[in-house]
Amino acid sequence: MSETSEETKKMNRRRILLYLILTFGMTWLFEFLVIWPLALSGSQSSLALAQGLLTVAMFCPALGALLTRIITREGFQNAMLAPKNGRRSIPYFFLGWFGPQILTMIGAAVYFLVFPERFDPGMGAMRATLAAQGLEATDSMVALTVVSQIVSGILLAPLLNAIPCFGEEWGWRGYLLPKLSKDMGTLPTLLLSGVIWGIWHLPATMLGHNYGTGYPGYPITGILAMCVFCVTLGIFLSYLTFRTGSCIPAILGHGALNGFASAGILFTDGTAINPFIGPTPTGILGGSAFLLCAVVMAVLLVRQKTPAEL
Repeated sequence: MSETSEETKKMNRRRILLYLILTFGMTWLFEFLVIWPLALSGSQSSLALAQGLLTVAMFCPALGALLTRIITREGFQNAMLAPKNGRRSIPYFFLGWFGPQILTMIGAAVYFLVFPERFDPGMGAMRATLAAQGLEATDSMVALTVVSQIVSGILLAPLLNAIPCFGEEWGWRGYLLPKLSKDMGTLPTLLLSGVIWGIWHLPATMLGHNYGTGYPGYPITGILAMCVFCVTLGIFLSYLTFRTGSCIPAILGHGALNGFASAGILFTDGTAINPFIGPTPTGILGGSAFLLCAVVMAVLLVRQKTPAEL
């Protein structure tokens, strides 16, 4: 290997390390020092504020990428925003926009097939939510609310969630993914980037994000489950990025999932569910379609290799 190639590889690794230090440092300090005290204060208003500030934390990966590019004088020549394959990228934008909803619905269907007693055509969970808000939970009101949430989740969520999801995806898929792919093989890149993403969620996971707090093995099992989920979803989002040379489809896919992940809960009876199982994609059954899709996508990427221009 030439001296220039060796120096390039070393610089790439330095940038990866600096990016991770900045991103984890900013996120964990903000969440442990600001969000945690609010969430644990016992005040409902403080808890609501803490939940809102989790959205602010989503911008830390993008800020980490921005600072790393500036500090190391990398610049923005390969910002991973404009698609590099022209019109051939269009199908992947559609896959990012609509794929998560389809996979979420399939996973929820699998969950209800295994646990048919949890399926409630009367949508008791939604009735309970409306009643808690002081609204009359008539059949027409329940149906209208569910339909509007589903339609909004399919057609609007990717766009409405684009800004906060840009905060994560321009960092994880737009910066870390290309850097790791230059330093190791495709499969290690997919797995490692997903595990890193899952561990990054640690403060929020310990607070109960996605899995709650009263489960056996808390918080280790929740952290491990989050890593598995992030590897699975990360492969889906990475596939879109590899195929287009842009993180924009991943931003749409992330936003689509965030806006549609709880759709399966609408059709439960309102009693407590096990988030490690489903019907949301964070569960093993609720996320089964994502898992299968991730395996297929990983195989395709490994066989067809990573695009050199990424």
